[in-house]
Amino acid sequence: MNAYIVKGFRTAVGKANKGGFRFMRPDDLAAQVIKHLVASVPELDPARIDDLIVGNAVPEAEQGMQMGRMVALLSLPIKVPGMVVNRYCGSGLETIAIAAAKIHAGMADCIVAGGTESMSLVPTIGWKTVLNYDIASQHPDWYSSMGATAESVAAEFNVSRDDQDAFAFQSHQKALSAIQSGKFKNQIVPVTVTETYIDESGKRKSKQSVVDTDEGPRVDTSLEGLSKLKPVFKQGGSVTAGNSSQTSDGASFVLVMSERMVNELKLKPIARMMSYAASGVEPRIMGIGPVEAIPLAVKQAGLTLNQIEQIELNEAFAAQSLAVIRQLDLNPEIINVNGGAIALGHPLGCSGAKLSVQLWEEMRLRNQKYGIVSACVGGGQGVAGVYELI
Repeated sequence: MNAYIVKGFRTAVGKANKGGFRFMRPDDLAAQVIKHLVASVPELDPARIDDLIVGNAVPEAEQGMQMGRMVALLSLPIKVPGMVVNRYCGSGLETIAIAAAKIHAGMADCIVAGGTESMSLVPTIGWKTVLNYDIASQHPDWYSSMGATAESVAAEFNVSRDDQDAFAFQSHQKALSAIQSGKFKNQIVPVTVTETYIDESGKRKSKQSVVDTDEGPRVDTSLEGLSKLKPVFKQGGSVTAGNSSQTSDGASFVLVMSERMVNELKLKPIARMMSYAASGVEPRIMGIGPVEAIPLAVKQAGLTLNQIEQIELNEAFAAQSLAVIRQLDLNPEIINVNGGAIALGHPLGCSGAKLSVQLWEEMRLRNQKYGIVSACVGGGQGVAGVYELI
């Protein structure tokens, strides 16, 4: 039985620690997107949703307590269960793949899938990181920081500092152009944020603001400015804050439905996930993960790479993005056409779903048929999903 994506939305992406979502809980953020998503399909009785699958890269603190169920309780009828899936940066895409697979297997008819992440409230490595001593002593590369892996990729695949900075500059230029032209408006759910504070006289006050625009792209980004930034992960290295993805907050969810239910409710689907693949690589060069995952997913879909019309890479670092593009001989003109995470931000567990929503909308505007979302994943993995626009 075919599984179709009926609708998909995302929040704007907030800058971690200083953006509009810095004090907002990720479960509350997710709930707002899901409520909007379900309301956008009035033909669907929310009680018929079989499950909620929430991607999240650091499921502890505000993202703990089996957040998937908490999000379900906040946004859906009480009978709808919920769970959390963690494949780090691939989590949001993984949830859509799980939803599609369950529907293909006849185990469900309707699933909400996506991800949410607050990098403001929960650090990338969590609050209590306890490493395995045997791994740390015998295989320290398995615990390499993401920045260190980007340096390894840059060195091993000969990606120069100039090329990384040029890539980062283009990411900002494309993102700014997309925002100015309103490319993202249809996919973003405006979120009202209430901030409570104590004023100078000691009185408790609150103020509201609406976050409806991605906060990451910087108008003043220039090649000259990027070239002056110092490496942050390795002395004499080439990876800087300017050519790395931004830490971010955000949420994105999609509605995946069986062909049977789509026909029953007389809905027009957006797309279907034709295939999904995950593959392991050396943790030391985790950024190269899509080089393994993309060909697997394309082969599963019965396609060739030259049939793919658009690709969204998670763009964790310019170094890894360029290495992937060169190793697979991808056409740069069809990759991250509206900018990537270096400009727009990378809310880890949310990103795969967010990129999917962006991909479908741009493919629709361009009347395209086949597209890919792919990401490198911490610990040495790559994921990729092939979509067909309906």
